[in-house]
Amino acid sequence: MCSENWGTRMDHIRNFCIIAHIDHGKSTLADRLLMRTGTLQERDFQDQVLDNMELERERGITIKSHAIQMQHHYGGKNYILNLIDTPGHVDFSYEVSRSIAACEGALLIVDATQGIQAQTISNLYQAIDHNLEIIPVLNKMDMESAMPDDVKDQIVDLVGCDREEIIEASGKTGLGVDEILETIIDKIPAPKGDPEAPLQALIFDSVFNSYRGIFAYFRIMNGRIRKGEMVKFVATGKEYDADEIGVLKLGTEPRDELAAGDVGYIISGIKTSREVKVGDTITHVDRPCREAIAGFEDVKPMVFAGIYPVDADDYEDLRASIEKLQLNDASLTFVPESSAALGFGFRCGFLGLLHMEIIQERLDREFNMDVITTVPNVSFKVMTTKGEVLEVHNPSGLPVATAIDHIQEPYIFAQVISQADYVGPIMKLCLDKRGTLKNQVYLTSNRVELTFEMPLAEIVFDFYDRLKSISKGYASFDYHPHGYQQADLVKLDILLNGEMVDALSTLIHRANAYDFGRRICVKLKELIPRQQYEVAIQAAIGAKVIARETVKAVRKDVTAKCYGGDITRKRKLLEKQKKGKKRMRQVGNVEVPQSAFLAVLKLE
Repeated sequence: MCSENWGTRMDHIRNFCIIAHIDHGKSTLADRLLMRTGTLQERDFQDQVLDNMELERERGITIKSHAIQMQHHYGGKNYILNLIDTPGHVDFSYEVSRSIAACEGALLIVDATQGIQAQTISNLYQAIDHNLEIIPVLNKMDMESAMPDDVKDQIVDLVGCDREEIIEASGKTGLGVDEILETIIDKIPAPKGDPEAPLQALIFDSVFNSYRGIFAYFRIMNGRIRKGEMVKFVATGKEYDADEIGVLKLGTEPRDELAAGDVGYIISGIKTSREVKVGDTITHVDRPCREAIAGFEDVKPMVFAGIYPVDADDYEDLRASIEKLQLNDASLTFVPESSAALGFGFRCGFLGLLHMEIIQERLDREFNMDVITTVPNVSFKVMTTKGEVLEVHNPSGLPVATAIDHIQEPYIFAQVISQADYVGPIMKLCLDKRGTLKNQVYLTSNRVELTFEMPLAEIVFDFYDRLKSISKGYASFDYHPHGYQQADLVKLDILLNGEMVDALSTLIHRANAYDFGRRICVKLKELIPRQQYEVAIQAAIGAKVIARETVKAVRKDVTAKCYGGDITRKRKLLEKQKKGKKRMRQVGNVEVPQSAFLAVLKLE
């Protein structure tokens, strides 16, 4: 069938996204939809075809949102279906919100073996806020451990739909795929918008191509765009020439014109990431729209860490690598900083710990950068005695203790959904982390949702890992920011032979400082290699040392050749050795291995 017959009119277009928790089969089901609509040929097929990053495949998670256009013949008409795939993890929720804003409907995919998880609920509420048409799908129906009746009850409670509306499907066998496609066309409304109005398009993603610059992915709300027109990005105020526009299939397919309701891409030779922001509005230079699309915000990082090159000569290469990563990941922020222990590097802001881990992995794989990452921390607000408010991302940026009136730390509302058997251990974990229980709701007889208010700093370290281990992997976790509150925080310094290692400094609650300081000292004692002299490892708050461990010196047995004779002969040799060690200690400096920095993050 020739491409002209595919209806370009708006009532033949359906834009939808997929909402699901990690590992509920979202990418596999997307593969099935692509196969069924003929977008993907058998010879091109590979699992998780939309997850084109090696890291996404390996971990089985979606990190970037992806968009792809499918064409489907139904009821004697040809329809264009634009799927905007979204990440499922809590750390990528901003990408999800922009993808949701670009759609009219959403497939809610729930694993029939696991039931509803926290992340699903979080993203579902976003979709409902945007008035999206929700299509519930029960996936993995082919599994022996599926519990369709229980999970259908959960979906009915959550969405308020009829049980008959829930589509039973399996990404593996292809069950229910035709029904999903038909329901998308029948239920999801066609895009609204005026093709003749001034151009108004929402950028929901961007990717970097080393030959052609940045590809910005957009959804047109009103108006139309033609190749070669001058366009303007509202938030940045920059103007560009639309060198190429087109739609997204498995690759890119150029078009001469796109109109309201279409999802596509624009290439205009942009080379710097700061000029393309997810959530920005594209409009014409000569006939701009009156107002930008609502909902654009600069992403606020939640966790900060320093990233330094292992070799100081790689500093400029590291800058270039992080800039390229930022093109592909709008939520990464960075500013240059320097450290006495590590030299020059960057203080980077991440959405969460998984996000931080992914960036580290991508720096290593895509750019071959060897980096050292410092202890992650959150941003604090410091009220000085002069009445100023400082935002501190790094313990070394803290003013002197006498100038601080009080410190405020960020708080979050944390939602944990788990089986009822694990409520006790989960409550203990959250209360140990200075959380307060706000709400407890039984979703079904065996599934409970707990809501805690707790400091963000407490979940930065090992919270998520411990939650998964005490709940045997069943608990799911989601959080959103909830303002700042005053806290009794102290700066904990780590000293090696009296020299402060600024990269290991942390801001920590006074009640946890003694225990944490002792654990760091014990861990560093294992990891710092023995020297020719004794190395003192100390944890200190201000001038007060609260914990100490000593790495014993590697000693040569100087008395071995001293046979018999008076004890004073032995003592003389030992004293001589002692002086040599003291001299060595004054000129020697202790190398802290990379594993020591990482071990601090993984303290049990």
